[in-house]
Amino acid sequence: MSQSLATVSYIGATILFILCLGGLSNQETARRGNLYGMVGMGIAVLATVFGPQVSSSAYAWIIAAMLIGANIGLYAARTVQMTQMPELVALMHSMVGLAAMFVGFANYIDPAASAHLSGAEHSIHDVEIYVGILIGAVTFSGSIVAFGKLSGKISGNPLILPARQGLNLLGLLVVVFCGWLFLHTDSTSAGVMYLIVMTIVALAFGVHMVMAIGGADMPVVVSMLNSYSGWAAAATGFMLSNDLLIVTGALVGSSGAILSYIMCAAMNRHFLSVISGGFGTSGGTPAAGDGQPAGEVQPILAQETAELLLDAKNVIIIPGYGMAVAQAQHTVYEITRLLRDKGVNVRFGIHPVAGRMPGHMNVLLAEAKVPYDIVLEMDELNEDFPKTDVAMVIGANDIVNPGAQDDPNSPIAGMPVLEAWKAATSIVMKRSMASGYAGVDNPLFYKDNNRMLFGDAKKMLDEVLVAMKA
Repeated sequence: MSQSLATVSYIGATILFILCLGGLSNQETARRGNLYGMVGMGIAVLATVFGPQVSSSAYAWIIAAMLIGANIGLYAARTVQMTQMPELVALMHSMVGLAAMFVGFANYIDPAASAHLSGAEHSIHDVEIYVGILIGAVTFSGSIVAFGKLSGKISGNPLILPARQGLNLLGLLVVVFCGWLFLHTDSTSAGVMYLIVMTIVALAFGVHMVMAIGGADMPVVVSMLNSYSGWAAAATGFMLSNDLLIVTGALVGSSGAILSYIMCAAMNRHFLSVISGGFGTSGGTPAAGDGQPAGEVQPILAQETAELLLDAKNVIIIPGYGMAVAQAQHTVYEITRLLRDKGVNVRFGIHPVAGRMPGHMNVLLAEAKVPYDIVLEMDELNEDFPKTDVAMVIGANDIVNPGAQDDPNSPIAGMPVLEAWKAATSIVMKRSMASGYAGVDNPLFYKDNNRMLFGDAKKMLDEVLVAMKA
């Protein structure tokens, strides 16, 4: 393939990637957006493999690597449950960071990569290598820790080390000093040594940074790492003089940064305060000063829940991670369909940080074929709760916590929440009275108009559905 044809292919792939992002901005066009992205990536891979920069002797290695990677991807797509998607995404981000690290070291060691460069061009190339490995290392180790936290292998509580900011500053000084030495050395072996020292510091910083971030901020962390992986890819593109990698990395990096900002706004948090960590400890504000409940909860049975739903005119369903764990979305759809057939106005309220990653609940509901037009964002729905007969909370906690508005001492004070307690009756489905992912007690449980439906969400919703049909 000629260079001009490869360039045209890259332009076509870039356009498809932009169309992909545009399609993903709306649920109705998300499937088409995904198709654009897959076609664009297929074109990009073919144009790169058969491009002028790849010799024919490398085809066997490339094809073997692609077959291995494709089989791993197919296996993951078929076996990973929807509840495991957040940790899978974090793991994929780590792979991008690891690839950026490997490419950076290989590009520096390969004498042919910079043989044609001199003076300022050579220095710029070295900066690209250094920055690419730095971002890749932080992305890799940070994503591995995020994977551990999301999968439950590492505690979601933040780990705050003594003098942690001093440690961060010391690490930054080491990275800057090694970078200065790296740019002023003529010895490849010495340059590799400086890169290794910087990589170790960057890996440690990635672990330290994400370990200090509490569980309640994990949706922000996922989008933040997504942004990091994009910038790592862009840095790799500069190293390899690959325009498509630069553009694609910039798209991913900027969109991830924008999403992180949106997530922070949804939680009334500043991005720097997320990075500084500490939010989401298990030691949230207790229900009362002596640790006793703020009131008595009022349990409800599945039969009574069915009667309340059937008698209602307006129902708002608020899904959370508990629905994902129980895989109850299909039963939720059946209940929704039955209520709508009886003329009940049913809508879904989605908080921007519901679940463990942005859009988690939307994907689950789309999988269960819940109509897109009744799945609404928090800002579109909050004013309607006073006119709602039943607000049904399925496995959510922090996103419906009135303490965010009423208790200035609460760890989540100021965080925008879905005001489920303003409905005539709220029903909260939970396995127990345990606090949510942020470790904060929820006064909603003790309100006079609230009822608690205890048990596994799937099992209890199946009982509610049977009672409704009867």
